[in-house]
Amino acid sequence: MTENQSHRLSVAPMMDWTDRHCRVLHRLMTRRAMLYTEMVTAPAVVHGDRARLLGYSEVEHPVALQLGGSDPAELRAAVRLALPHGYDEINLNVGCPSDRVQSGCFGAVLMERPALVADCVAAMLEAADVPVTVKCRIGVDDQDPEVVLPDFLERVSAAGVRHFVIHARKAWLQGLSPKENREIPPLDYGLVLRMKAAFPHLTICINGGVTSLDQARGFLAAGLDGVMIGRAAYHDPGSVLIGADALWGDGPGLDAVAVVEAMMPYVAAHLAQGGRLHQITRHMLGLFHGRPGARGWRRVLSEGASRPGAGLELIAQALAEVTGQAVGAG
Repeated sequence: MTENQSHRLSVAPMMDWTDRHCRVLHRLMTRRAMLYTEMVTAPAVVHGDRARLLGYSEVEHPVALQLGGSDPAELRAAVRLALPHGYDEINLNVGCPSDRVQSGCFGAVLMERPALVADCVAAMLEAADVPVTVKCRIGVDDQDPEVVLPDFLERVSAAGVRHFVIHARKAWLQGLSPKENREIPPLDYGLVLRMKAAFPHLTICINGGVTSLDQARGFLAAGLDGVMIGRAAYHDPGSVLIGADALWGDGPGLDAVAVVEAMMPYVAAHLAQGGRLHQITRHMLGLFHGRPGARGWRRVLSEGASRPGAGLELIAQALAEVTGQAVGAG
């Protein structure tokens, strides 16, 4: 599969959400979509517990590692250390607006320093044997996106990056929380479409406010190379990810009930290694969103999964709220 094809649909990196358990769940719903890790900072990779930070299940492929950082040498070192883990792509975060990210001079604040971003990706490319990509905003604060974004793409692509995921909102580094930065700044889809027209040789994917597969199809039909979906893929994965492989012309995969059943061996292995049930089931709460029994499904898991000794029988009990019949937990 080419890089372009694998990104026709992707699930955004989301802090505290898209961990390895979440990605296994999502992979059961779509064989094709590119999955992204939560952002991992380059200093953490260099100095921290790499097995914990970078470990994942082989079933997650295609899967991308998102790094945060602004020191070219440190990012180069982080890429080298990540390579043995076999990620399909390394992505640099130039979009996160959180205060803790700004204080480290990475994330969206880097939109103000395109020359530094170019140095960072050049260093990453020196070490990488997989594509290095960039996820960015259209600008920050009082910048004019019509001026800033094409200049950013020009400079960073000159350093060797050919693939950009553009969150079609500005980030306000002062005055808005990270949550507000995902909702308040207006979306400018037209600008992203114009960037694809201006840089036809680049792979341009769009992110921000996309909530359905129909919306994704519209962007693909308009000429964009891919669509990245964030919160909707997490809160309503049954609608967004089940059936997503049709974007590649593939037939339907597992339905939501079959996804739960397919998760059982993974959950059992996690519990056998000393893990807690809620570490996985917290990602499954939205699986039956909008369906009869969804409230009961969420209630059973929310109330019981954190209790000591909670196991597969609780998932079976929750699933019975949807199906009306018990499902084997063995």
